[in-house]
Amino acid sequence: MIASRQPNGSAISALRSLLPVLVVLALIALVPLLSPSNRFLSLAISAGINVIALYGLSVLFGQTGILSMGHAALVGVGAYTAAILARDLCTGFWLALPAAALASALFAMIVGIPSLRVGGHHFVIMTFAFGQLLAIVLTNGGDYTGAATGLDLVGPVTLFGADMSDLTRYYLMVVAFVAAAAVASWAIINSPYGRTLRAIRENERLAASLGINVGRHKIGAFVVSGIFAGISGVLLAHFLGHISPTQFASFPSIYLALMVMIGGARLIAGPLAGGILVAFLPEVLNLDPVQSRIVYGVCLIAVILLLPEGLIAGVGQVFRRLLASGQPKQEREELDTASTTPSEVRR
Repeated sequence: MIASRQPNGSAISALRSLLPVLVVLALIALVPLLSPSNRFLSLAISAGINVIALYGLSVLFGQTGILSMGHAALVGVGAYTAAILARDLCTGFWLALPAAALASALFAMIVGIPSLRVGGHHFVIMTFAFGQLLAIVLTNGGDYTGAATGLDLVGPVTLFGADMSDLTRYYLMVVAFVAAAAVASWAIINSPYGRTLRAIRENERLAASLGINVGRHKIGAFVVSGIFAGISGVLLAHFLGHISPTQFASFPSIYLALMVMIGGARLIAGPLAGGILVAFLPEVLNLDPVQSRIVYGVCLIAVILLLPEGLIAGVGQVFRRLLASGQPKQEREELDTASTTPSEVRR
């Protein structure tokens, strides 16, 4: 069990970490006023849908220290759940959301129970294998899954009678979902449960010796990441109108892992920064798909070597050093929101 109280200074610091993200999202919501092109809006919507999945991956990787290379498979479970429900039961967008989130969470639990018996690179390989296995199952699912061609989704997305299928409205809806995902991720990170996950990340044996059920909490983190992924899958399916197994195979999972590692998994702004950067960098540099993958690889190597905590954390450290230069050194104690201490943990 984790102590549920935080120092007031820590609570204020945690809130300050969320406010810049909400301000950025508020500014992003004003983009349609600039009359952007449909291509820009489509790319922004795709980036926002990825960011929602990344917030789930940040809970798993950033807080628990578990990197999954099959996260796109969880997104695929949500997308196919929405598509099958729409085809067989004429279920709309809003009813598909909880069903897809539950389906992805259950799939995450099924994958997590055997995978979390191993650790390190073995876990990465197992999640990668499960992702590939799902793509194979979907490809050979016959008419039920649409086989290799996939499934189509028809019908508008409505909210209070308004047609949200319009590109601008769908963009604003995705921004709202990103904001909700950021707030949910922030709440998890700064909750007693989040501190428990960080205790496991920092010293698994110590956490177990203090009475924490390590296995149960790891699976719980995997399930939480599945909920985010399922919601992302529903948004993706209704946005594209067509889904296929190749969208949720190995490379999309690597793509998501790349985003969260570049942006930074331990900070609330990391998934947002990583999703936007990876989505728009090829457009800014006018790169083709092959060139963009090379650039992504170079960026990932640079981040691992120079900014191991991610781009946002690295930029923040540089900024703080610049502000601190020339000022007298002051001794102060701060609670690090990305780590935990033994005093935070008790039976």
